[in-house]
Amino acid sequence: MTNGDDIRPSPEAMLKLAQAEEVKAEVGKLKIFLGYAAGVGKTYAMLEAADLRKQEGRDVVVGYVESHGRFETDSLLAFTGLEIMPRKLVEYQGVQLAELDIDGILARRPQIVLVDELAHSNAPGCRHEKRWQDVEELLAAGVDVYTTVNIQHFESLNDVVAQITGVVVRETVPDRLLDLAFEIKLIDISPEDLLQRLKEGKVYIPAQAAKAMEKFFRLGNLMALRELSLRRAAARVDDQMRAYMETQSIAGPWPTAERLLVCVSGSPFSERLIRSTCRLAEELKAQWFTVYIETPGGGRQLQENRERIWRDLRLAESLGAQVATVTAADITDAVMEYAVRHNVTKIVMGKPNKPRWREILQTPIADRIIRRSGAVDVVIVSFDQEDTAATASVHRRSRPLKLTGYAGCLMLIAAATLLCELLRPFLAPTNMVMFYLLAVVVASVRLGRKPAIATAFFGVLAFDFFFVPPRLTFVVADTQYLLTFLGLFVVGVVISSLVARARERAEAMRTREVQTASLYYLSRDLAASVDTDAVLKAVVRNVEEALNAQVVIFLPEGERLDIMAASDELTLDIKEQAVADWAFRNNHQAGRATDTLVSANLIYLPLQTTTGVLGVMGVLMQREQDYHAQDNRRLLEAFATQAAMAMERIRFSRQAEQAQILQARENLERALLNSISHDLRTPLSSVTGVLTCLKDEGEHLSDHARQELLDNACNEAERLNRFVGNLLDMTRIEAGAVRLNREPCDVQDLVGCALAALESRIEGREISFRMLSDLPLVPMDLVLMTQVMVNLVDNSLKYSPVGTPIEITAAADSEWLTLELRDHGPGVSEHDLRRIFDKFYRIPVPEGAGGTGLGLSICKGIVEAHNGRIVAENLPSGGLRIELRLPLNTAKG
Repeated sequence: MTNGDDIRPSPEAMLKLAQAEEVKAEVGKLKIFLGYAAGVGKTYAMLEAADLRKQEGRDVVVGYVESHGRFETDSLLAFTGLEIMPRKLVEYQGVQLAELDIDGILARRPQIVLVDELAHSNAPGCRHEKRWQDVEELLAAGVDVYTTVNIQHFESLNDVVAQITGVVVRETVPDRLLDLAFEIKLIDISPEDLLQRLKEGKVYIPAQAAKAMEKFFRLGNLMALRELSLRRAAARVDDQMRAYMETQSIAGPWPTAERLLVCVSGSPFSERLIRSTCRLAEELKAQWFTVYIETPGGGRQLQENRERIWRDLRLAESLGAQVATVTAADITDAVMEYAVRHNVTKIVMGKPNKPRWREILQTPIADRIIRRSGAVDVVIVSFDQEDTAATASVHRRSRPLKLTGYAGCLMLIAAATLLCELLRPFLAPTNMVMFYLLAVVVASVRLGRKPAIATAFFGVLAFDFFFVPPRLTFVVADTQYLLTFLGLFVVGVVISSLVARARERAEAMRTREVQTASLYYLSRDLAASVDTDAVLKAVVRNVEEALNAQVVIFLPEGERLDIMAASDELTLDIKEQAVADWAFRNNHQAGRATDTLVSANLIYLPLQTTTGVLGVMGVLMQREQDYHAQDNRRLLEAFATQAAMAMERIRFSRQAEQAQILQARENLERALLNSISHDLRTPLSSVTGVLTCLKDEGEHLSDHARQELLDNACNEAERLNRFVGNLLDMTRIEAGAVRLNREPCDVQDLVGCALAALESRIEGREISFRMLSDLPLVPMDLVLMTQVMVNLVDNSLKYSPVGTPIEITAAADSEWLTLELRDHGPGVSEHDLRRIFDKFYRIPVPEGAGGTGLGLSICKGIVEAHNGRIVAENLPSGGLRIELRLPLNTAKG
């Protein structure tokens, strides 16, 4: 059995707690000794804590402790007798650097390890670049870690510390380590005591101490850093407390720190409430929130006051409040839920100014919140009576009475009365009540809540006057009809309220659905966009369709903004472009319906991401009230955010692509160096060796030996020349510098020139040439095509067994010359076959064979320059077949 008042943790809170406990069970615990500057005693306190753990029987070792020569620290380290793990020596630029030995610690597997200076950067050559990464690996292995760090080393405070001290801290650690720590021990001494320690040489040696006091260790800097460390530690404790309250379902609040909440409603007094709350928060040094509760029943009110609500929220945000908009059915429930969830201690509200009779009919929201507040204080702000009356008078005058709905309710009453009069001979008076109820329902659906209530009231009067005896008077002979009148009116009011509320909720849901659909369509289009132009076109099209507006998008080009996309009929003058430029440079909304440069025709929103402002989106709406509609402004900001994220995604994709290109280029250069270094050095070494031998011992050599050496040098020089020629040819082909000297050539001359160039390489190999038909003269560059044939035949000689024949076949049809070369080697694997014409790609070569991997790539380039094609395939019987085709007509291709 459970009590209805029992408060249970939410499923989300329980899941979060279970996940946190599961993570804690699997990894080691991190304890951080946090200080605000060097010399406050972090390492000393860590050693004291480690000594206590050792006395408790825990296995504690010193992984890395840096005393910086401080006598007290060295003495305590020696006194504790803790086991000190050997450090890892890393050689860097001829110097031996001692670093944390992770492998040694993991092999030792202690329960607790001390690791000093969490923000330290490891020497090049270590496993991790930063020491905090070493700590994360130790924690992941289940080893508890005690570590020290100063507040200025945390990443989120880097710019703040630089602004305070004028010193940019280069060694930083991520803030998540504070959240990861199971305990943070704040080591704190007064700045005056720290400066005294510095003067006494207990922090740095005298020369370093004097320099530090001039720059970093100034009293103002130390006071500011101390406050930062205290606040950061307090924030961590506050987060832990709120997490505990959430998982334990403690309603709270716990007034450990003041938090203020003020609600805005579109009232003329909301601005004063916000300013009063801001002053109170400054006095209390407290965090404060501003929230607008949007109810389904407040749709009409929202339409009338949306400009004021939007302005009030912007004002609160500019004054430092955290701003939120909450959709809820009941204002009181939403306010109290928000207050409990954010541990609010004070709710600031305005004094009710409604007439007393209205307060009797409907309890003011302030009174309802006071009754529900519990431990939360409610601060009521009063306003001057004259200002209240004047503002209320203006507010009432700003709402003109709409007579159309009330005229419609009178027509419904007349229709119901006429129908009842026609049916009077057949129906009893009490049955006629149903027709008036039907009129109330119709009025609720078609006219709204107040006309429906008026319909219920006038329906009672009409029913009494026309149908209740005595007829045509308001006198009631039978007092039982009074219950009928009361029931008719009450049921009519209830029906009108329920129908009107359902209608307003449906309208709110329809608005949300339209907004959600608009964002979905934009997200879908942006996901399909592959470049910036597609992103900009998608944004312009979706904003035009969703808001019926005209759009322009500016992107930076050098030092100025240029229009990159715009609606077809939108034109901008120099003034509008200047407003867009201001919004871009100041990262702030500007233009119409904003607080800056309001004379502009468009509203300009920066396209902002975490890395900066990428551009500006300007929007021109059809009506003035469209600019102030809160839903429109939300949608515009969502569009701007999604557009910026999509553009950033495109930019990152391009950067990644460029990085891949650079990586590919580096790999290509590396492949070039690797492939040609040996192939170029080998012939050079041979030529150099021959020349050296001839120079030193030439007169002692026989003519035959001298001739062999010269032949060998010539062969190696030709090989070297061929390699260099291939490289130059590849460069010319890639640069598009190949110029063809086409002349009609005989195919037999082409093959003969190629075989003559390879005469020394053929060495008795059988090479056959067949022409399958009478071949015409073919337009080609004979020199380049001879090089193609030389490379193809040389490749076949290299990759086919000695003694096997090589077959060359030529044939022609009406359009193409086909040259086919076959060998009887092992062929090429399918993987290698797909890349056989790639630059610097070489398949595993037989012993003694070599090359740069450019021969076939050059062949492909030359053949394609002739508008031809070249392909390679394996033969079923074994071997490789290479076919190249050249057009017989120079215009072919």
